[in-house]
Amino acid sequence: MSELKLFRATKDGAIEVAPRLAEVEADVQRLIEMNMETLLGVRFLASEYVINCVDGGRIDSLGIDGAPVIVEYKRGTDPGLISQGLFYMAWLTAHRDVFRNLVRDRLGAAAAAQVRWSAPRLICVTGDFTRYDIHAVREHRRMIELVRYRFFGTDLIGLEPVTSPTRTPHRGSEAHRGHRAVDTRRTGPVQTRMTELVNAVDETLLGLGRDITRVENRTYRAYQRVRNFACVCPPQRSKLLVYLPLDPRSVDLVPGFTRDVSRIGHHGTGDLEVRLGTERDLEAAAELFRLSYAVA
Repeated sequence: MSELKLFRATKDGAIEVAPRLAEVEADVQRLIEMNMETLLGVRFLASEYVINCVDGGRIDSLGIDGAPVIVEYKRGTDPGLISQGLFYMAWLTAHRDVFRNLVRDRLGAAAAAQVRWSAPRLICVTGDFTRYDIHAVREHRRMIELVRYRFFGTDLIGLEPVTSPTRTPHRGSEAHRGHRAVDTRRTGPVQTRMTELVNAVDETLLGLGRDITRVENRTYRAYQRVRNFACVCPPQRSKLLVYLPLDPRSVDLVPGFTRDVSRIGHHGTGDLEVRLGTERDLEAAAELFRLSYAVA
């Protein structure tokens, strides 16, 4: 965030808006908790959640994006933040019923039954990180994300992803893209077509910007900036489902192509389902992808 400069345009010219840290840690926590789904793509569950163990402690924020999410905050740099968050994560994964009960109380029994424990996330939001923090996260297997914040003026906040669990590799080879080359002698035409479509969707989403991170989950592949802007599920026979965090009411829904799934359980995050079967469908979906990327 130190390289980001923000300017306010006035009739007399551009005026730089100086970045600043929060007065107190609670200012950051309160703002993000009130807007967690917008800022992080996570549904808020609880604040200052007390864990029941000998050493005690309070989880700053608990949320869910299908999987459990812990968010910890610090006003500035704190070398113990990641260790603290991992301690809370270990407690949470050892007390899954406690989390399920919380989800049931806040979101209902259906949401509690669908909690995924394959990819819990720890998001650390702070003024800055040390190079040791960044190295530790890149070497660690858990889903740890470092996000640097800055306030600008009285009504703006910037969030900069510093690290994410799986960085998007260089898009130079088939192996680096995370797909195996298809041997058409051993696969049928439908499977071959769907594999080619998956590759094309991957290229299209990654091509939207250089700040994109691709994260592999057990049931879907997420493309994110600070938060997910697209989730791609494994192909099902002759269709590929992509979920976008766009308001379905803002889109002209087309039967068989786009669908409102805000009240329907599904893998990934986002209330708009896009169903792809051909390259032509992908061309039609490109503008939706760009809109979702722009608001992520």
